[in-house]
Amino acid sequence: MEAGTKRNFILQQGLQEPRPDISPAQYSALQFQPRVVGVALLVGVMLQSAAVFLALSALLWWSALLHRSNPFDAVYNGTLGARPGAVSLKPAPAPRRFAAGVAGTFALAIGVSLLLGWRAAAYVVEAVFVAAVAALIFGGFCLGSFVFHLLRGRASFAKRTLPWVRDV
Repeated sequence: MEAGTKRNFILQQGLQEPRPDISPAQYSALQFQPRVVGVALLVGVMLQSAAVFLALSALLWWSALLHRSNPFDAVYNGTLGARPGAVSLKPAPAPRRFAAGVAGTFALAIGVSLLLGWRAAAYVVEAVFVAAVAALIFGGFCLGSFVFHLLRGRASFAKRTLPWVRDV
């Protein structure tokens, strides 16, 4: 992935301008949570398990509301983030927390839909959630953070952090 895409993603998450020498490591660290969520999402979709989605929702909402004790960040910092040269994750800025809340809401909607037997609704929300997580993991575009900036009246900034924009 291009350096500009990584830089834009870091800025979209609400962090400061990244130093070029640590930008790749910082991007990788910030991608830990989406990658874990992506695996859980795929497991939930394959099993069509309300329990998986409800547990994922709880973890994501915990990350959004109790961001100083984000379980994903704690696991990352205690494992991959403890390696020499790795970037440790600090408490998430507002755009990142908002994105976790949006993802937690998607997971909750899927879990509740499955519990109520609303298969069609679950499939639709799963498709949107899978698309959003795929864009995040493979394209460096965080829908939740993008929407956060739009809702805060920062549309110009939001557009400048799109993965294909080269100058912010």
